[in-house]
Amino acid sequence: FDISVMAREFRYNHLTRSPPSSPSSPSSPLGSFMMVNSSQHAAGQRAHLLLHSLSENDTHCIQFSYFLYSRDGHSPGDLQLYIRVNGGPWGSAVWNVSGSHGRQWHQVELAVSTFWPSEYQVVFEASVSAERRGYIAIDDILLLNYPCYKVPHFSRLGDVEVNAGQNATFQCLLYSVLLISALPPTPIAPPQLLRAGPTYLIIQLNTNSIVGDGPVIRREIEYRASQSPWSETHGVGSLTYKVWHLEPDTEYRISVLLTRPGEGGTGAPGPPLVSRTKCAEPMRALRGLTAVEIQPRQLVLQWEPLGYNLTRCHTYSVSLCYRYSTPAGGSAGNNATVRECLSVERNQSHFTLRDLPPFRSVHVRLALENAEGKKESREVTFQTEEDIPGGIVPESLTFTPLDDMIFLKWEEPVEPNGVITQYEISYQGIESSDPGINVPGPRRTVSKLRNETYHMFSGLHPGTTYLVSVRARTAKGFGQTALTEITTNISAPVFDYEDVPAPLSESESTITVLLRPALGRGAPVSAYQVVVVEEDGSRRIRRRRRRRELGSGSDCFPVPASQVEAQSKGTPHYYTAELPPSSLPEATPFTVGDNHTYNGYWNTPLDPSKNYLVFFQATSNFRGSILSLSLSLSLSLSLGLLLSPNIPLSPSPRFHLLFFPFLSISQLLDLNPPLSTHSPCLCYFLISSLLFISPLLLSTSPRHISSPFFALCSRKKVALNKAAMSYRQEKTRKLGSLDCSMTEQSTLQQDGRTANSFMDAHTCNTRSKNQEHPDSVNESSSLLGGSPRRHCRRKSSPYHTGQLHPAVRVADLLQHINQMKTGEGYGFKQEYEVRERERERERERERERECGRSILWDLMMQFWRQKGYQRSNHFIATQGPKQEMIYDFWRMVWQENCFSIVMITKLVEVGRMKCCKYWPEDSELYGDIKITLLKTETLAEYTVRTFAMERRGYPAKHEVCQFHFTSWPEHGVPYHATGLLAFLRRVKASTPPDAGPVVVHCSMGAGRTGCYIVLDVMLDMAECEGVVDIYNCVKTLCSRRINMIQTEEQYVFIHDAILEACLCGETAIPILEFALTYKEMLRVDSQSNTSQLREEFQTLNSVTPHLDVEECSVSLLPRNREKNRSMDVLPPDRALAFLITTEGIAEGNNYINAALTDSFHRPAAFVVTPHPLPGTTADFWRLVYDYGCTSVVMLNQINQSNSAWPCLKYWPEPGLQQFGPMTVELLSMTADDDVIIRLFRVQNIMRLQEGQLVVRHFQFLRWSPYRDVPDSKKAFLSLLAQVHNWQRECGEGRTIVHCLNGGGRSGTFCACTMLLEMIRHHSLVDVFYAAKTLRNSKPNMVETMEQYRFCYDLALDYLDALDCLSEIEVR
Repeated sequence: FDISVMAREFRYNHLTRSPPSSPSSPSSPLGSFMMVNSSQHAAGQRAHLLLHSLSENDTHCIQFSYFLYSRDGHSPGDLQLYIRVNGGPWGSAVWNVSGSHGRQWHQVELAVSTFWPSEYQVVFEASVSAERRGYIAIDDILLLNYPCYKVPHFSRLGDVEVNAGQNATFQCLLYSVLLISALPPTPIAPPQLLRAGPTYLIIQLNTNSIVGDGPVIRREIEYRASQSPWSETHGVGSLTYKVWHLEPDTEYRISVLLTRPGEGGTGAPGPPLVSRTKCAEPMRALRGLTAVEIQPRQLVLQWEPLGYNLTRCHTYSVSLCYRYSTPAGGSAGNNATVRECLSVERNQSHFTLRDLPPFRSVHVRLALENAEGKKESREVTFQTEEDIPGGIVPESLTFTPLDDMIFLKWEEPVEPNGVITQYEISYQGIESSDPGINVPGPRRTVSKLRNETYHMFSGLHPGTTYLVSVRARTAKGFGQTALTEITTNISAPVFDYEDVPAPLSESESTITVLLRPALGRGAPVSAYQVVVVEEDGSRRIRRRRRRRELGSGSDCFPVPASQVEAQSKGTPHYYTAELPPSSLPEATPFTVGDNHTYNGYWNTPLDPSKNYLVFFQATSNFRGSILSLSLSLSLSLSLGLLLSPNIPLSPSPRFHLLFFPFLSISQLLDLNPPLSTHSPCLCYFLISSLLFISPLLLSTSPRHISSPFFALCSRKKVALNKAAMSYRQEKTRKLGSLDCSMTEQSTLQQDGRTANSFMDAHTCNTRSKNQEHPDSVNESSSLLGGSPRRHCRRKSSPYHTGQLHPAVRVADLLQHINQMKTGEGYGFKQEYEVRERERERERERERERECGRSILWDLMMQFWRQKGYQRSNHFIATQGPKQEMIYDFWRMVWQENCFSIVMITKLVEVGRMKCCKYWPEDSELYGDIKITLLKTETLAEYTVRTFAMERRGYPAKHEVCQFHFTSWPEHGVPYHATGLLAFLRRVKASTPPDAGPVVVHCSMGAGRTGCYIVLDVMLDMAECEGVVDIYNCVKTLCSRRINMIQTEEQYVFIHDAILEACLCGETAIPILEFALTYKEMLRVDSQSNTSQLREEFQTLNSVTPHLDVEECSVSLLPRNREKNRSMDVLPPDRALAFLITTEGIAEGNNYINAALTDSFHRPAAFVVTPHPLPGTTADFWRLVYDYGCTSVVMLNQINQSNSAWPCLKYWPEPGLQQFGPMTVELLSMTADDDVIIRLFRVQNIMRLQEGQLVVRHFQFLRWSPYRDVPDSKKAFLSLLAQVHNWQRECGEGRTIVHCLNGGGRSGTFCACTMLLEMIRHHSLVDVFYAAKTLRNSKPNMVETMEQYRFCYDLALDYLDALDCLSEIEVR
């Protein structure tokens, strides 16, 4: 609005709000107002409020509210409304009001139209009365471009016509008439049309030629709609006239009536003008869009019937426009939007949309359009129903075959067409190279959960081709089947040597041994070779080293060579004989060195002066791949060689038989290409009648292989096919091509399909309070949580970015780290080596000083000041205080006014003192400084201690907090950064902004200390600048303190930790904000068709570590396979709960499928395990006893299983029962509708002196089979409360939680327990942190979106219950 204030008039404030646009008029003046305080202005002063000029087109309706009031009843002044035509004078007011009208607002509706102008303007005028009391105001001005409904009758005032229903002042026109008797006049020609509009026709009367007598003293027009019998007559004062208030797109007949004075009066109507008004813009958009039928691929829609009063035109069109998103090619997370508009037949109020994608949100809007305008409705969203899923892409099937196992992985169908509920895998042997295998074999079927896109087939036959089919299922049924053929590897032949035989005979140049035929496994034996190796001292040393290293596979002989060829090439071994399988139908003697030729190889006599190793090798050939088994016969080696290779067996040692088996599983389960090509060479060694088979058959780590079994060597390299690609290779390939995953060395491994979208916003999935103002600076870091922080100023980085190592944008950090990790982490190695060379030059300048000794604090205390992000001297990096340095340490804290002490070491690690205990348990005096412990807060991964600090001679007291991180492992770096990031957030949130430097120490004040400082600085930099400069930050820190980052592993860990912080953000919610925040998280965005909660769960999936086969090596040992309910849900080795009690166990096996997980307050508070199998019941009660578990929570039902293993009772009921070395006695049982509680007494009969363990067993009944979440949140809260109360009563006992597979349900219970701990002790809710912590130990915890949301819902119900209790207590 424009405001015009004349020089003689007063000024006033004009306030404008910005409301949403009115659907009736995009330029509606709603929001502007005028207010006049009459007491502040002189009488007669006026204020004007002018609307923008309006072009004449149609009748306009002006709605507004006015306020006229004074406390004593006097008139504040007058309000008047003028119509200013074509910029001319204002003329007379068309509306006015005066006086005092009470302390309320009055609404006015005024219809205005002008006669043939080019434009006109509406002007409000407020004038102050002589009383100068009260207020005059105008507000809620609304301009509508259609006639008023409440005031349809109009009166003309000059060239302006206004509705007569208002209290306007009008001008009356008087005419003098002369009565003359004559014939009435009638026009000869019809009126002429000058202009047509939607609701008017402007005509020229055309009355120059008439029939009859004049003079004409009055002219009138008579008009009616052609289809209507009713007509109206208007008097006309000029030769042109505007016929008002007509219906759009309607044909009218207009005639002219002439009147003369005297006799004759009014003549007959003249010839009519037949004309049609133009169409008007549709009144509004169509409403009532609903779906009357929803199918998987079509929608039947209907809306309100169309009428003329809506279309305002007889010629119109209706369009139905819709859009939906569909996955696009390329990286995951990209969607393409399909848009289309379809025409709807006239007079139709329904339409069927076909060929839609199933289970997809379809956004539909209607458009009503005619020649004058278009009205579009709001979008309405419908979701099509589910359909059977599309087929799994055959190219997505990747597998790794072993000899008796196949690891298969696939991807979700490109067109899931709904929620995938399960996968069905069928397999059948169809071909085998082993004649002993019956093919085709029986067809077997396995069902997988919806989030399990992999399967490990076990118990297969070597050298057998299996036809494998995979298909997905939704609620509508199974989709198409993807087929592939997979052939297992052949195994090495097996020799039938129960006891290693002694030589049959020997001479100075020969030895005769008994050769037994080998049994082929997966392929028949193709040939036997006798291989001789001349052994000298160096080779003997190397052989002993090989026995220690185990797994080099260098004693295989893949390349055949005769004795002459071996001498010419200088190789130590040669083939002395090759025998066909037919020559060994049974055990047959053979003489080595008999001077005969066997299949082209000369059996050369042996030299008695030399030492030899003689091997007997059986070979199987399968599709170009060769697998061999070797027996070794040794010269001049004693019977006790395995323990002491230099002790002679007899005074005259000649030929002695050796058997030495070993295994290199690094090639078996490391899933490298040699395994996939079926081309290993498997070698056995004979060592003096001793057969030692390692129990660690499937161990993947060299330090675990104490007794290896056999070695694998490549005999022939074969090109690797994609279908035979291993899981790790497939993952590495994806990581190299996508910007959304990590490599195997990362502590943060993730799924590549969702991570890219989370990094685009730098700090995705963070809950910042200033989301409505993205340009403002939030006082709480979205990466670090609610820590107080300074204003982020966009100035130069505190770390100088080098040209070779520029800063990395947060949005590019994921891609940068992936690139750095390619080629076995070559990028990190290169950067670290450059920094190492720089550090070495610095170290040479410090050679004279011993590590960890520097006199920087009174010649005793060692510390370095380090700058933080845009803050100088923000950190003090120091070594852990020794006993003689405690006083100096506290003196430093006092002098520097430090509030926070960060300790990142245990007091003792690996049996060595790392730091002395420099704080008291109660109160203690260190010199003139008194330290008093106020409180201690112990959490799972760190401890917070609060001290009061006093000094003699100083009246003030200082409060100091020590943050002690206890989860850093004794070697290396943490497996994941979740706990360290939470610890860092806690330090930053607790440190006052005006406090002194933060003291950071580990043992040496380097390494771990540097990692913490770099993380703190870089996360602040990422928050303020959107970039990180890790390399130059480390370089700067190391220039001030040597060894701030000690190892390449720490350097990589810093990158992974920063990436995890950027991906996950801050997810903790204060309980006072939880309800509103959760409601906002549930809101589905209309553009992305997803919610913040779903995005958070996708982030959780992307940062969940994915286990490789070697990480579950203990669970995959042959002797442990039958102890796993499912081979797909295995605990990682790092989290295993190994059994301690071995007495009374025949095999001495200490394995059980159970993982230790942290609660919020205590490490390893939960033991998560599947429901015990019939063969593991004794192990289960050993687990209960060994780990002091006082509670057992059972979340599945008896006999609930979809596998061959039933879920049976594993407890006595009633009485006492023995399970292995454990006796279990039922003491009592109570039951209700929700839970059955049993009390057991458990005792180890082999160690009665250790006493008894009382265990309470909670069997939860309100969780139906095949449901993701419990049936009742109230019942589940009651279960949590009962377990919590019992655990608090018992003290330090752990809780065993089990369901069918030890995953989703168990994880939900543990997560909810952690949430209630957070609420009770910290007034926070952090579902993401709880689930992430559990998944770090076991990736299948809280495995579905429904379970994740249930945790939020349960927290909300719990908080509501607490509020109700608080209200009752207040009352």
